Amino acid sequence: MFIFFTTGALFAQDDLLNQLNNQSPTEKQIVPAAFKGLQICNMQSTKLPAQGEWYMVVSHRFGDLTNGLDNFFGLDNALTKIGGIYGATNWLSLGASRHTYNKLYELTAKYKFANQIEDGFPVTIVGYNTMDINSELKKAANPGIKFTNRLAYTSQLIVSRKFSESFSFEVAPIYLHKNLYEYGIDHKDQFFVGAGARYKLSKRLSLNLEYAARLEFVEGFVSPYQNPLSVGLDIETGGHVFQLVFSNSQPMNDVAVFSNTTGNWNGGSIYFGFNMYRVF
Repeated sequence: MFIFFTTGALFAQDDLLNQLNNQSPTEKQIVPAAFKGLQICNMQSTKLPAQGEWYMVVSHRFGDLTNGLDNFFGLDNALTKIGGIYGATNWLSLGASRHTYNKLYELTAKYKFANQIEDGFPVTIVGYNTMDINSELKKAANPGIKFTNRLAYTSQLIVSRKFSESFSFEVAPIYLHKNLYEYGIDHKDQFFVGAGARYKLSKRLSLNLEYAARLEFVEGFVSPYQNPLSVGLDIETGGHVFQLVFSNSQPMNDVAVFSNTTGNWNGGSIYFGFNMYRVF
């Protein structure tokens, strides 16, 4: 205090003004994750694991609900996915899973480009890539098949915005490529636009909805497959998020969800199931 008052008053005022001018502005806050789960239903959300987190994933889709007692409301014909996801950094996660559908192995990478900032950048932007390896194809039934024929890919750019504590929305352009496809009813390269939303019902419950539309660039071609539409419910229970899902897609790998959905909400097949994530 003695040293302060013995300095010249004008110099003291100048120093104080300089300090105020040189102060860095208040750091802006990152908006909390727009979605509670890593998935909305079948589609990915913009949420990533934190660095060092391990997620164990178990997903299940029962058979066609509309068959009633013939297949015991789907219990007789179920598909399963089991896998893991690791947060390599706060902006990158890597995953691997095994599907009973076509005995697929699915490898994934998810990476964040930008965060939504309060009173700043308006959206969160995430990239997502998958690679499928179809291990069910047999050489005896497919002479001359190569390993590359077993591969299929998706590339997605996911953009989300948390509009309020209750409502979040995302949109995603999707590119899909198959090395082996059904000529005449399928394409090697396909494009989709997906969208998803979450509405928070309570502290631990939220209602989710997602849809992906196929973009056709071949004149006169009409795909026999349906656009995937799913509705779900997030249930947060401590260390994990449990998701109940109703969808017209039974397979759970991205390639099949977008390009090989056979169910139809308008009087066709509907599949019930769940996603369960456990964090370690």
